[in-house]
Amino acid sequence: MYPRIKKSGKYEYLQICESRREGEKVRQRVIGTLGRLDRLHAKGEVENLVRSLAKYSDRALLVLSGRSDPKAVTYKIGPGLIFERLWRRTGIKQVIDDLLLNRNYSFRVERAIFLTVLHRLFISGSDRFADRWRRDYRIDGVDRIKLHHIYRAMAWLGEELSDPAKRDATPFSPRCTKDLVEEGLFSSHRDLFSSFDLVFFDTTSIYFEGAGGATLGNRGNSKDRRSDLKQMVVGVTLDDTGRPICCEMWPGNTADIKTLIPVTDRIRKRFHVQNFCVVADRGMISEDTINQLESPERKLSYIFGVRMRKVKKIRAAIGEHQDLTTYKEVYPESSASKAPAPLRVKEVYVNSRRYILCYNSKQARKDALDREAIVEHLEERLKSNKKSLIGNKGYRKYVKMARDTVELDKEKVSAEAIFDGKWVLQTNLDWPAEQIALKYKELWQIEHAFRDIKSLLETRPVYHKLDETIRGHVFCTFLALILKKELENCLEKSGYNFEWTDIKQDLSSLQETIITENDKALAIRSECQGVCGSVFKAAKIALPPTIREV
Repeated sequence: MYPRIKKSGKYEYLQICESRREGEKVRQRVIGTLGRLDRLHAKGEVENLVRSLAKYSDRALLVLSGRSDPKAVTYKIGPGLIFERLWRRTGIKQVIDDLLLNRNYSFRVERAIFLTVLHRLFISGSDRFADRWRRDYRIDGVDRIKLHHIYRAMAWLGEELSDPAKRDATPFSPRCTKDLVEEGLFSSHRDLFSSFDLVFFDTTSIYFEGAGGATLGNRGNSKDRRSDLKQMVVGVTLDDTGRPICCEMWPGNTADIKTLIPVTDRIRKRFHVQNFCVVADRGMISEDTINQLESPERKLSYIFGVRMRKVKKIRAAIGEHQDLTTYKEVYPESSASKAPAPLRVKEVYVNSRRYILCYNSKQARKDALDREAIVEHLEERLKSNKKSLIGNKGYRKYVKMARDTVELDKEKVSAEAIFDGKWVLQTNLDWPAEQIALKYKELWQIEHAFRDIKSLLETRPVYHKLDETIRGHVFCTFLALILKKELENCLEKSGYNFEWTDIKQDLSSLQETIITENDKALAIRSECQGVCGSVFKAAKIALPPTIREV
């Protein structure tokens, strides 16, 4: 059956007709005439008729403007769809569910953790705000999660394990549930013959708003320049593909120089990997650290940055090798925007230790210009207010201070020029010098991870007051880094290179409106905007249909 307009004279009539077959012919028959169309419109009878018929349909849902009272709810669906799939694909969900098998929680702990991790990726802030934020997002299984459930989930992640499991703890922190999650993830991604050749390690500090935990909250060398607040130290370890392996959390007064040996020993025990190369920045090393790495019980390889200005023998080596023609060119200088940074390297031995001198011509010019600007400004300040220079570290290294005089030290200015564009590496590997330099440059991955922790994911400041909830809170950021890295790998394989801010904005713009009327519901999806469609394609996730029955 179908409606039909029948024109008769100057009027139009609405009819209901049906088609039926008679032999080889199809004939139409008028079942009934409903009336003149203009009169039906004037009285609203067409809308009433359609709504009445919709009651007898199992699938039809109609919204008639001005004459219906449907309920409409809109959710942002992009973040949940993408990262729910990655949460499962990386194995995080399975590992957490396995660890919870013998724990009788009254709520879904895994869902509370996923909610916190997703919130950390997109908006971040406190766990209290995550409880309100999820209202606008469609996230499977979090409807019954309350704020106190989130706190209990954080406490479970940071919960200290029983005595038999403490054998793999560091001198600065106990062994916790989050360690079991890291080990489970590593095991799920490792086949019989796989291992990692390089381990990138670095630390940062995260400050507290308040006293912090009982053991984690201490004052130390603040990399956030917030020496007025208590803090904790967070160490992150990446493999040579940039995938996060594990994180460490220590009291805020833990010195970087004391952390490397406990971390390497713990990696060998926890992940059953005996041979790897440690790549770390200059703040991690000392002569004692190097001797311990090379000891018979460890025999580990390393690539370390060196404090070239503070170590006398390194300063002397740089001064002796100023002739850049003796350096081997790895990458020439290029004006192309995507070209690698220019690089020259030279191998030098000092007291049987192997060092790699590295030089970047672009950075050298920048260093020289920066120094000229500092010296020019310094000379102006010397004429006006000499006392104000004493507390300025940038100026202080270029001045001579006597009892009653402060003047420019031209010898220091000239001496500083030999370091322009240079950095020095120390290693016990027998790899070619250029390979050592390029591997060390990959340390930017961990620096990028810390920028994510501090800027994109806004882990700091931390408001929790208990050690276990603090550890759980920070570990959720670590899990967020794993998901972010997994998505970046998907995009890279598909040839995409999108800004993280664009990804967040466009995924959040994908919405679904659910309209409910007469016990029937219909979901209408918004159009993909910006990079949203490409992200779904790269992650190999199908978009929901534009209109679907709920």
